[in-house]
Amino acid sequence: MSSLHPYARELADFLRARRSRLRPQDVGLEPGGRRKVTGLRREELALLAGLSTDYYQRMEQGREVRPSDDVLDAIAGALGLDDEERRHLFTLAHAARRPAPARAHREPERVPDSTRRLLRVMDTPALVLGRHLDLLDWNPLAEVLLGDPGDHPVDRLNMLLLMFDDTMTGDRGCPDWERQALDYIGMMRTAVATDPTHPRATAIVGELSIRSAEFRRLWARHDVRESVSGSKTFRVPGAGDIVLDWDTYPLPGSPGPVMVVYTAEPGSPDADRLRLLASLHASRSRRA
Repeated sequence: MSSLHPYARELADFLRARRSRLRPQDVGLEPGGRRKVTGLRREELALLAGLSTDYYQRMEQGREVRPSDDVLDAIAGALGLDDEERRHLFTLAHAARRPAPARAHREPERVPDSTRRLLRVMDTPALVLGRHLDLLDWNPLAEVLLGDPGDHPVDRLNMLLLMFDDTMTGDRGCPDWERQALDYIGMMRTAVATDPTHPRATAIVGELSIRSAEFRRLWARHDVRESVSGSKTFRVPGAGDIVLDWDTYPLPGSPGPVMVVYTAEPGSPDADRLRLLASLHASRSRRA
């Protein structure tokens, strides 16, 4: 499939992943006898969407198909897509209608000076991630939680590479590790949908697909995330677990970097631990 239109290939993978997660009973069909495939058969999905099996099969094969928005609506309904997944489907399909893009000129990602200044005066951990989850900048409180990112080569400062490398991130026994990994993978999926051939995305996904069975399993789910917020558990030596809420804030550019800000509920034990860490960090910095 390597010669296919890159967006058609990504669309085909997404459709297959979403079809495989549905069971016949989920959509009101009888399971029937022994099934050779996980999830719905192609002909079952085509029937639900009101399409011919041949037409839908060509879409899943990434062949020359230009579905109308009405067809995409029908497929989204048959697959039970949520709003983010539906937007992802339309983004891929609309891009697949256009001629395959020529080699694009991609400018390096930059963090505005004003954003760098803002990071330094914030009294809560914050960092800036590029569109492919490269760590572009961070403030001292983020360094307290993450360790000093400057200790690693610049090309390894990527949240996905760090999450799947135990020598950098330590214990994966954190109870919400998989959920956190899926958040980042979903953000990468959304970035890939805007530029499937970007060399940075290709390098990161390719490396992790080769060396991590966990990544291959989670990547194959084709989950997508747009603007993400949630909570994250940090294991800080000497302080134990600290649970912080996190939100993403887009910076100028389309698509562009995002600022990730971590906060704790005022008056909570996590807020107390965070203040203690900040105080200890400030004391060490003054002595240095």
